[in-house]
Amino acid sequence: MQSYTIGQAARLLGVSPDTARRWADAGRVATHRDDSGRRLIAGADLAAFSVEIAGGAGDGEDASYTSARNAFPGIVTAIKLGDVAAQVDIQAGPHRLVSLLTREAVEELGLEVGMEATARVKSTNVHIDRV
Repeated sequence: MQSYTIGQAARLLGVSPDTARRWADAGRVATHRDDSGRRLIAGADLAAFSVEIAGGAGDGEDASYTSARNAFPGIVTAIKLGDVAAQVDIQAGPHRLVSLLTREAVEELGLEVGMEATARVKSTNVHIDRV
């Protein structure tokens, strides 16, 4: 089974290595040491932990209700407005998401570069590449 270093786990979780290290120190995710003394997280443990922390996102009182379960909270990095259509780029951890929507929707949402936003993905086709 594949194991991940703290740095690799942080990148996959979209957090800083310090945050991942603090979570490991607090026992939120199990670690073990390899022959050279590096702390590693088993792939199955990291997968379960990533689901756990994703489940806690958006549980506040002001959480919206939606049927789209794949939510990527992030920051708006670019907006390109056309006469009718618009393109909005969001950086969510290591993921760059690009949405094409109407200019009217961008204006109604009040989207601006630098503000927080959540990209929600609902698709019938999801491609997975093995790394």
